[in-house]
Amino acid sequence: MLDSRLKTNIKDGLFILSGTALMAFSIASVLEPASLITGGFSGVAIIIKQFTEGFLPGGVPLSVTNLALNIPVFLIAMRLKGARYLIRTVFATVLLSFWLSVLPVIPLAKGDLLLSSLYGGIFMGAGIGLVFAARATTGGTDLIAALIQHFLRHYSISSIMWIIDTAIVLLGAFLYGIQMALYAIIAIYLTSKISDGIIDGLKFSKAAFIITEKPGELASLVMEELDRGVTGISATGMYSGQNKNMLFCVVARKEIVRLKELAKDCDPDAFVIVTDVREVLGEGFTRRYP
Repeated sequence: MLDSRLKTNIKDGLFILSGTALMAFSIASVLEPASLITGGFSGVAIIIKQFTEGFLPGGVPLSVTNLALNIPVFLIAMRLKGARYLIRTVFATVLLSFWLSVLPVIPLAKGDLLLSSLYGGIFMGAGIGLVFAARATTGGTDLIAALIQHFLRHYSISSIMWIIDTAIVLLGAFLYGIQMALYAIIAIYLTSKISDGIIDGLKFSKAAFIITEKPGELASLVMEELDRGVTGISATGMYSGQNKNMLFCVVARKEIVRLKELAKDCDPDAFVIVTDVREVLGEGFTRRYP
């Protein structure tokens, strides 16, 4: 049990390490040079940096603003949620500020706003997805949304985040024009889709419902060859009126092809229904609970 927990913590740490590096690269090398305000504390940091360039050489560094904005949020969250809740978030936020201060700026898009929005959304989405997959956040608007939701239970965290980030994007539109805001929306859309895809892709499985005349034989094959559990469910064919034993089995995505082959070889007339499963918790899959 201890060894398994250690492996999980190491994997989560690597996810957070690489995810925050991708986020920092997206902010410093793509979004900030293009003045794309995509919401979050990163968007506020870009605004502050560009506003302070007139009287401070280079403006206030993104890493400093990101850390400074998060400190009061952490203190409030610690009071409301407890210290344990913040451990991973503090770790991820410190790492993000670290990467922002040490990673070199590599201008990928070179003034092309469309490419900036595409690259920025891809790298940011991949980074956020890895951090979220490790059950962490980088503070910012998602943590603020969680704190607001603590008092406004009838609103979801995602809805509150959209309101906050929309306000930041509108501020960016006021400062840099509506065209910049539209490109920022492209980046936000890509960020959302890619982060969701990474989170779901790490947890997606397949479920199969199989109606067969040979349930015992097929169940034995699945348990022996795939090492997956099978559940028999009593069912009645409404057309024939006959009692049947329907098999239910959840497998990894790469195993679903073999499962269908086993069903076909065992009973060519088997009726197989395959559906996506967004997350599986339990033996043989994810052993931890959020």
